Amino acid sequence: MPESFPLGPFPTGTSSHDRPFRVKLRGSVLTLIRLPNQRQVRGKLHQLSISGGLVHLETPLDEKLKVEFIFHLGNHTIRERAEIMFPMWATQGWLQQPFRFIELPEASKNALETSLLALVQNVQEPAS
Repeated sequence: MPESFPLGPFPTGTSSHDRPFRVKLRGSVLTLIRLPNQRQVRGKLHQLSISGGLVHLETPLDEKLKVEFIFHLGNHTIRERAEIMFPMWATQGWLQQPFRFIELPEASKNALETSLLALVQNVQEPAS
């Protein structure tokens, strides 16, 4: 079940209260990662925010590699460039690779933020 919590201290707006939040997806969102050589790698998103996230991969990718992430979130398809960061191992023995979005256009940023907020609101609302 997705969770959200503040990601700081990276203010994105004029107010100190406007910080990107991240959502724990726990592998529920699949992603396709297109490498510079056009090869494709599949992964599962574990955490996501408008600045980047954590993806579960079978084998690590090189640090600082520029890739394209493609995934569906809500009613939006996100297809954006990202930079891979140094991999880390989770306590369950899974490889998680952090990434950050590069030059995320405002329209994509808004779509991503809207989808993440809708996901969190759907989880927090009690079933009627």
